[in-house]
Amino acid sequence: MADKARLRDCKRLALFCFTLVSAWETVSGKIRYSIPEEMQKGSFVGNILKDLGLDLKELSDRGVRIVSTGRTQYFALNLKSGHLITTERMDREQTCGQLETCLLHLEVLVEDKVKLFIVDVEITDINDNAPRFQEDELEFRISELAAVGTRYSLEEAQDPDVGASSVQGYYLSSNKHFSLDVQTGADGDKYAELVLEKSLDREEQDVHYLILIATDGGDPVRSGTAQIRIIVLDANDNAPVFSQPVYKVSVLENVPVGSLLLTVNATDPDEAINSEVTYSLRKMKDKASQIFQVDSKTGEISTVGNLDYEEAASYEMEVQAKDVGDLSARSKILVRVIDVNDNAPKITIASLFSSVSEDNPPGTLIALLNIRDKDSGENGEVTCSIPGNLPFRLQKSFDNYYSLVTDRPLDRERVSDYNVTIKATDRGAPNLASKTTILVQLSDINDNAPIFNQTSYTLYITENNPRGASFGSLKANDPDSGENARVTYSITGTQIQEAPLPSSISINSETGALYALRSFDYEQFREIRFQVQAQDGGSPPLSSNVSVTLFILDQNDNSPHILHPSFPTDGSTGVELAPRSSEPGYLVTKVVAVDADSGQNAWLSYQLLRATEPGLFSVGLHSGEIRTARSFVDKDALKQSLVVLVKDNGQPPLSATATVTVVVADSIPEILSDLSSLSAPADPQSSLTLYLVIAVASVSCLFFTFILVLLALRLRRWRNSQLFDSSSVTFSGVPVSQFVGIDGVRAFLHSYSHEVSLTTDSRKSQFTLPKLNCSSTPTCPSIDKEKESVLVSENLSVSNGVQPLLQRRR
Repeated sequence: MADKARLRDCKRLALFCFTLVSAWETVSGKIRYSIPEEMQKGSFVGNILKDLGLDLKELSDRGVRIVSTGRTQYFALNLKSGHLITTERMDREQTCGQLETCLLHLEVLVEDKVKLFIVDVEITDINDNAPRFQEDELEFRISELAAVGTRYSLEEAQDPDVGASSVQGYYLSSNKHFSLDVQTGADGDKYAELVLEKSLDREEQDVHYLILIATDGGDPVRSGTAQIRIIVLDANDNAPVFSQPVYKVSVLENVPVGSLLLTVNATDPDEAINSEVTYSLRKMKDKASQIFQVDSKTGEISTVGNLDYEEAASYEMEVQAKDVGDLSARSKILVRVIDVNDNAPKITIASLFSSVSEDNPPGTLIALLNIRDKDSGENGEVTCSIPGNLPFRLQKSFDNYYSLVTDRPLDRERVSDYNVTIKATDRGAPNLASKTTILVQLSDINDNAPIFNQTSYTLYITENNPRGASFGSLKANDPDSGENARVTYSITGTQIQEAPLPSSISINSETGALYALRSFDYEQFREIRFQVQAQDGGSPPLSSNVSVTLFILDQNDNSPHILHPSFPTDGSTGVELAPRSSEPGYLVTKVVAVDADSGQNAWLSYQLLRATEPGLFSVGLHSGEIRTARSFVDKDALKQSLVVLVKDNGQPPLSATATVTVVVADSIPEILSDLSSLSAPADPQSSLTLYLVIAVASVSCLFFTFILVLLALRLRRWRNSQLFDSSSVTFSGVPVSQFVGIDGVRAFLHSYSHEVSLTTDSRKSQFTLPKLNCSSTPTCPSIDKEKESVLVSENLSVSNGVQPLLQRRR
């Protein structure tokens, strides 16, 4: 639904722009209605829907609405019926004054077609006002010497209605001295004059009362009355005379209240009191009576209200001069109002599209503006402008309408919205201006792929890491907004040896955090190269890739591995031969070891840990070479056992030991003869073993005694419990037993460390051969799988030159 609505808006925009280019097609015509004044609010004016040729269901879809340009909105459009109705009660006299034709203009805009219809509504007059005299009582002072036929001007009645509903006649109450003469002036207005038909006699009657009736031509006829009081005076036979028949004056509309416009002057050739003249304004409309006044003594005409050129450009009235004898004269006054620039242009937004897609081409319509200035001439000429640094421009469409359109391609990622200030300035002196601001928001399209913060990433993790450990995080930014800027991460790449990449490394799709799914081994592989893809949520989605290199950092997790001397596989011990005549520094053998780690974790150092004859041999610290430190002497033992410690430089350091047996002889036959002639020396450790056995037995007896006492104390509670089984105590020692084995070809020497296990309920002792310290050597797995134990008879005996019988058990 959102896509359909967006498509419909785009079509509407395109149609709107195309229509604005053809300005002459926009104003389709005029529609005119006529209604009487004083209609109630909501009254029917006309079926504008029918006159526009639209269906009722198209009324809201096409965006039909009234564009008001007046001060008061008198009409509205009923969206349910399509009728034009009144929004308030209208008084024709208040709206149009004395204009013969009262037309109200309004504009109907069809936004979908961008067509403007001019609708004129004529307000016809009804007879809703009766004629009215400005004064309810008129007074005349007439000399008794007044000649028959003398005429006296009467005040005209005012009727705000026009045409036939205005004043059409005057009537005078019946009397024998006066008659009424009604005349029609050049402007069509009727005025009455009182005519003396019979001479007055003050002695007979000094005051006469008459009724003046004014009637209009409406249906029904309305009338107004004024009372005429005639006071009979002595002779006054000269009327005042004005110096000019017509007075003209021009005045600026912004003159302050109380300003003097002109001074009229009338003279009376009579003498004394009969020559005194008083002035008054006559034939003034209601509005004019609120603006002008005349000084009855001096004839100065000034303003008592504000002038407004936009309401009335001119005023016409009469000034009357009357003497004490009620003889009078009249003169016309024409006041022309000069326009000043007192109205700033008014900006009306007729149509607005506040949200514009950033991919719209230049020339896309943003808003339709109506700009008017109520002043006239140059004061009403308006120029419009917007700031020059914005990607928009104003172009005049038709009449007083302007279009705000895009001027160049837009980019939401650079600027997401614009505050467009539209300034309208007239050409008056000084000029006036008005402003309005339109917020134009750019809607986003997915035109930017995610961008990583770095062109490539190098990360590190130490081997033997725990599973699930985080070793880094990637971040990609998308300058788009909403779903177009929502970035998800995924890993792409090959395999790590035999293991698939997804089973080794994972990434949080939302945050870009990288995790290790397995524990890495530096000795298996040292780096992993893969790619991470960042993809946004747009449609279609955009993505970018980045290369990631993960380096495995080494730990000191491998002990040195002894390559030479190698552990024998046939059950014998290798022997190194050293001639008796060797000089100091003679190279006997070399201990060779390697370490699977790298760097300083693989830097090996060698040192002599134990020797049969200390000081006889030395070991190279870094080379592992075993050399003689001095010459051999006769007291030196035939067999020399050397233990060499190999240690790496890790933290903490790891080590391994190698046992080297060196036989001092010049040849192999000599070795054999020497060994056969030698009797095996008594094992110095055998007596120590015996002492250990006795000590262990004593401790065991004490322990069992303590148990028996404890059991006796708790016999009441544990009556049915069984006696506690005898326990065993094991002691481990590191005695060294040396023996010589002859296989007919070579003589082998071997050293063993023994574990002594003694039990209280057995008559046998057990010697267990310990595992050799062969960490990280190829032969260790096979050795670890074997356990050797030697059963030794309880009655140990040593024969001269004969080694105790050892029995191997796997």
